Amino acid sequence: MPRTAGNARLKAARQHAGYASQQAFADALTAAAPAIGLRNMQVSARQVRRWESASPPWPRADHQRLLTHVLQLPMEQLGFTPPWSDQAAPATSGTMNPPTSTPIQVPGAALPLPKAAAAVQPPTVGADFAAINAAHRRLYFSVQPAQLHPTVLEHTRLGTQLLAETTGVPRRILATALAESLLLVGRIEFFDLRQSEEADATYVRALQAAGEADDPLLGSAILAHAAFIPGWDNRRDEAAERMRAARTYARRGPASAEFWAWLDAVEAECETLCGHPREALRLISHGESVLAEGNENASPEWFNWFSPVSLAAFKGNTQLKAGQPAQAKATLQQVLTALGDSNAKQRSVILGDLAAVEVAQGHPDQACAYAEQALDQLAVTWYATGMDRINEVRRSLQRWSDHECVQRLDDRLYGWQTTLSALQR
Repeated sequence: MPRTAGNARLKAARQHAGYASQQAFADALTAAAPAIGLRNMQVSARQVRRWESASPPWPRADHQRLLTHVLQLPMEQLGFTPPWSDQAAPATSGTMNPPTSTPIQVPGAALPLPKAAAAVQPPTVGADFAAINAAHRRLYFSVQPAQLHPTVLEHTRLGTQLLAETTGVPRRILATALAESLLLVGRIEFFDLRQSEEADATYVRALQAAGEADDPLLGSAILAHAAFIPGWDNRRDEAAERMRAARTYARRGPASAEFWAWLDAVEAECETLCGHPREALRLISHGESVLAEGNENASPEWFNWFSPVSLAAFKGNTQLKAGQPAQAKATLQQVLTALGDSNAKQRSVILGDLAAVEVAQGHPDQACAYAEQALDQLAVTWYATGMDRINEVRRSLQRWSDHECVQRLDDRLYGWQTTLSALQR
């Protein structure tokens, strides 16, 4: 018999907020109570377990205030059904109520994961849905994000509706595929469109689906992606909490050596952006050792965004931030050669980092040359992260603003098409 997932929505929201264990969440609720006027309020891990059970009780009013205060989500999005709701009544027959055809209007809102009393879709529905995921994963590297995002988002809406029409193993397969698709939506929102708030909400929904599928490795990937959001905003403690949760789930794996190295790379980037490049270099070194040792576990098909070349790219950027421009230049040039034309988005980032290296070494002409190559790449395949790198380079070139090469770069950066594209995206 498959294990009951319990209240996956509350569990996902808890983990996304950085509370890896039920006890940690209970302690956080207890600590937050005085801030909203709830004196002498104590929440136990046992109470949290009841809320995360398959049939969670409707919390009393004080607990509702506390849950919504700490998790910043309404009760209905935390997996609780009010006792006066029609949904609370037990099914009286084997006939499933017809699922609503009303589309979800707010992309950032947490998606419900509907239950089905009987299977309507064929057993192949999960595999069919996943086949479309595979096409989306490949398209991600070449299709403009503004075009791909609405397509993948609609795909996740379809997947959510299909959950209301599946049971058993097909439902679990479908939930896994839905989590994968939501992860891709979040990646586009964060890395390509720079929509951090939307991505954060999407990752919560992805974690809900991964919990429904009971897929810890996918949950780990989602949590690690979610760590980028506070990490890029210099919120080190919050990023560290999410990474601890990601590593906890990866241990339940089985995780490949590449997956473990990627977790090191994610944490290293967060440490770098939070002003701790030495710790980041230690993590990168550990990731290199993990890759060299390897293990018997294979990476899942959806894990297609990382390779040893990606780790080297993280390393080059970290070396630059650690004040090692010569080492960074050597690393990044090797990465650029290894990439070739295989990953247009990553190529724009590497070119931007090489431009930053040249600035650090006092070579404005070479810096502008790399920046213009990056702009050429971005004109073909837009990537907000790559554009961020170029904007950072231009700010660092300000002391050479009267040089012809910098003025030529400005003409590229502030041409009609580039300016319009940046505003549109």
